[in-house]
Amino acid sequence: MTDTKIQTYSGETQQEKQTETSEEEQCPECGGRLVSDSEHAETVCDQCGLVVEEDAIDRGPEWRAFDSAEKDQKSRVGAPTTKMMHDHGLSTNIGWQDKDAYGRALSSRQRQKMQRLRTWNERFRTRDSKERNLKQALGEIDRMASAMGLPENVRETASVIYRRALDEDLLPGRSIEGVATAALYAAARQAGTPRSLDEISAVSRVDRMELTRTYRYIVRQLNLEIKPADPESYVPRFISDLDLSDETERRARDLLGSAREKGVHSGKSPVGLAAASVYAAALLTNEKVTQNDVSEVASISEVTIRNRYKELLEASDTMTA
Repeated sequence: MTDTKIQTYSGETQQEKQTETSEEEQCPECGGRLVSDSEHAETVCDQCGLVVEEDAIDRGPEWRAFDSAEKDQKSRVGAPTTKMMHDHGLSTNIGWQDKDAYGRALSSRQRQKMQRLRTWNERFRTRDSKERNLKQALGEIDRMASAMGLPENVRETASVIYRRALDEDLLPGRSIEGVATAALYAAARQAGTPRSLDEISAVSRVDRMELTRTYRYIVRQLNLEIKPADPESYVPRFISDLDLSDETERRARDLLGSAREKGVHSGKSPVGLAAASVYAAALLTNEKVTQNDVSEVASISEVTIRNRYKELLEASDTMTA
């Protein structure tokens, strides 16, 4: 008796499901067959043309492939690759937390096992001296870029420059930290977010002399096209650090523009010109800022600011008038 009831109940359930499915595949107006229009992302009736559903979600890829080889080549899964990791981010990492998927602490035996797995995983990730070199250098680049607040595109460019130097065998006789710092300095200038040598030296593990020597060597050997730093690229950062107004920033840019037209900026430090323009603009807008404040932000001497801001004011047509 019980088996009969179960069979009857199952049969009714299956019949209800079939009825619901058939209703979904039929037009609610005329009972016609529904078809999917992938071009317009709609579900329409092939009899009366009623649009039953619209804005359907296309869950397929955005690319087309005409054979299996092209499909395998275009298919992509997982995290994107990056030049900022020595293995391009393709390998896996074992987390340092000794917890399972539910957040429970592992036993002592399991912790020992995980530690052995981490050790072997690290050994497999760096198979030779070249990969160990690259891992250390890219970690150094990321550390210095984070300390100076450089964006991700600068770090990526610096990683590419260092990889080129390593592939062309430019490292013998030079320290890993020196070449990594030079690559970051060159990448920052290429991206239009330059940092001064003093700022780079403050976060680097090499002195300024080694940095400048290695930088010239890398630029010459790799034929890097690096334009002279524009003083205006320093102005927004100095204005932000000193908490000055937008009017002061605009005035500073105008002073630098006048100096460029009259050739005053030629042969002078871009950082010094930028700091002097900020100080001069603050005077013109009656904002309270001292030469010492600007000197600390720009990492240059007060003497340089005094000399340069007078030259900027003399070159300004507004001030001479």
